[in-house]
Amino acid sequence: MVIFEPSILSADFARLGEQAQEVEVAGAKAIQIDVMDGVFVPNITFGTGVVKALRSLVRMQLDVHLMIVEPERYLQQFIDAGADRLIIHQEASTHLFRTLQIIKNAGIEAGITMNPGTSLSTIEEVLEIVDLVQIMTVNPGFGGQAFLYNQLKKIRRLKQKLDQLGLQIPIAVDGGIDVHTAPLVVDAGATVLIAGSSIFNQQKLIAENLKALQDSVNH
Repeated sequence: MVIFEPSILSADFARLGEQAQEVEVAGAKAIQIDVMDGVFVPNITFGTGVVKALRSLVRMQLDVHLMIVEPERYLQQFIDAGADRLIIHQEASTHLFRTLQIIKNAGIEAGITMNPGTSLSTIEEVLEIVDLVQIMTVNPGFGGQAFLYNQLKKIRRLKQKLDQLGLQIPIAVDGGIDVHTAPLVVDAGATVLIAGSSIFNQQKLIAENLKALQDSVNH
């Protein structure tokens, strides 16, 4: 089953809570909250206050993507705010295994991701303890970027590696997901698709955009 996760990075910030409720009504099981610190990536976005506010408004999974340096310093704050999953970057944490173990010991899901230019080999040692691996198909830090097609090979290699290890870990893909690229990443082995501007836009309603994405991978 393919799951689409709307990314609130592309939502209308003035109507953030309302739009989060809209995607839940439309059938989304989770939303991704992109946390940026202006250091690991150029932009600054959300903090724990947004996670806490959304936690009080929706029941779906809050998937927090930490694009921040030294994420281990802030894990407990995001856990306390109501995050259901924390995704950290391989490049941002010196003690990767320990950081992921802290997340899991708190009783929530731990995810790992990496920049497009980072090799899969850098996360091989932690695959057995993570709950999700997210492949970035854009360079992190900005919404609305063009899909990097060369990352399809990385998705396929990851799927092969997980199969070899006998691990049933979901592969998520983040960046440039629309009705054209969604079938490609699903064919490569992904089952969790993070979508921003293809869901939150002025052209159609959120529910219509979600349905169009789901239809694109069902045919």
